[in-house]
Amino acid sequence: MAVYTDVNENELGAFLKAYPVGELLSYKGIAEGTENSNFLVHASTGSYILTLYEKRVDKADLPFFLGLMGHLARKGISCPLPVTAHDGTIIGTLAGRPAVIITFLEGLSLRRPTAAHCGEVGKALAELHLAGRDFPMKRPNALAIDGWRKLWAASRDRADEIEPGLAAEVDADFADFERNWPTALPRGIIHADLFPDNVFFLGEKLSGLIDFYFACDDLYAYDVATCLNAWCFEKDFSFNLTKGVALLAGYQSVRPLEAEENAALPLLARGSALRFMLTRLYDWLTIPNGGLVMKRDPTEYIRRMRFHRAIKSPSEYGLI
Repeated sequence: MAVYTDVNENELGAFLKAYPVGELLSYKGIAEGTENSNFLVHASTGSYILTLYEKRVDKADLPFFLGLMGHLARKGISCPLPVTAHDGTIIGTLAGRPAVIITFLEGLSLRRPTAAHCGEVGKALAELHLAGRDFPMKRPNALAIDGWRKLWAASRDRADEIEPGLAAEVDADFADFERNWPTALPRGIIHADLFPDNVFFLGEKLSGLIDFYFACDDLYAYDVATCLNAWCFEKDFSFNLTKGVALLAGYQSVRPLEAEENAALPLLARGSALRFMLTRLYDWLTIPNGGLVMKRDPTEYIRRMRFHRAIKSPSEYGLI
């Protein structure tokens, strides 16, 4: 979440009149994240999140994202729900952007998750995968290898500004992925961005999942690999095996991984690390400094890529 497009009090108040949320009391921008403009809105009926869709979100994809939230909620997954306007629509327009009001979930995102939290995340991810199996809409992953290629083409010429030799290193990874990326593993709806700022907790209990705007059809094990990257590394870039064990055990308590998925984890985790390195690299090179937009350092994920490249066995992630 972030703020790219600001809104003033008058236009927001007028926008809210189309929804059954009452009168605007206060609002503030949310700085975390990098994809859309987000505001915490306090209205006379309660608190809501206002999202203005920017950048990588295609308006044509919004029915998929919003429909998925409703489907998952009906299946028992705790996630926000879009608020329907008085005229029966969900997607409006504010400040020239597609905009949606969604319900507010209680809880905190964690800066220092424990192994117990990682176990909860693994379990919730597997529950999401199972709940999405009968969701009727489809959306290909726009940030699979072809999408990575586009980001790389826009960033490659300046990549060595971040680290000397990075361009050649990433070129070699692309060649490896295009030869060896698995295609026959179990697949379905994945979250694709289940980072700590997209998971809420009340104490050690997971209270909700948010930000489904990268959700798509892809490999379940790729989603697991993304969570290993997001939850199981420490600030010094070391992999926390205890957290890996907990996350994978939590996942497999709900949906056991197949042998082929286990074997593919090192490659999938390296690909996931490359994907997030590339979006960070592109933003680092193209987004001006300042304002409420928080850019993220790509070097963190360069270290993850190198870690996964050295993995000899999926047991090194904590598979038992």
